[in-house]
Amino acid sequence: MELRLLKELVKKGEGEHVEFKLKSSHPEKIVREVVAFANTGGGKLFVGVGDDKTIKGLKDADEDEFTLTRAIDKYIYPKISYKKERVPVSQDRDVLVLTIPRSVDKPHYVVDETGTRQAYIRVEDKSLQASREMKEIMRRGRGERDIRFQYGDKEQKLMKLLDEKQSVTVDLFATVAGIPRKIASNTLVVMVLARILDVHPQEMIDKFTMSMSYQSN
Repeated sequence: MELRLLKELVKKGEGEHVEFKLKSSHPEKIVREVVAFANTGGGKLFVGVGDDKTIKGLKDADEDEFTLTRAIDKYIYPKISYKKERVPVSQDRDVLVLTIPRSVDKPHYVVDETGTRQAYIRVEDKSLQASREMKEIMRRGRGERDIRFQYGDKEQKLMKLLDEKQSVTVDLFATVAGIPRKIASNTLVVMVLARILDVHPQEMIDKFTMSMSYQSN
């Protein structure tokens, strides 16, 4: 990547596909961004760039690259593919750029020292913990196969609820339909995979709406 392109990308700021880190301290936190990109639409991580878009670069890019590479190998499961490159920004400073493609093996997890696993997804300029439903959608959505389901009583109640509310949550659907949360969750997941619903991940709770493509059919 040329410096000119780097400056253009940084000028646009952070977003769904771009994250800035000033340095590689706390690499166990940086891997969250890597996992979020892999689990969502891919992205670029710029190390040596501040949140205020200042391009300071890294004094010892070798050390930062080693630290991050080791953290990615250690804390991410399953392994991800990514590309590393350095962009010289001055005589003795480089910006490290990691390009993470959208993965076909998602969900990927950050695994901490205790073995606890947590998946992350990218929403606008933030990396959020993935809900149970999002992890299931990622896991079951790996194959491009048609999803079939029976349109029964609970699905009718869901459609009526969506007519009234525009969007629903798992808990709201479970309460209104009078069904266990697990069944409500699975129903919403299947209907997302069948492209009847869209899921909108948020920081506190996911929302589900009618798919625009389904409404136009």
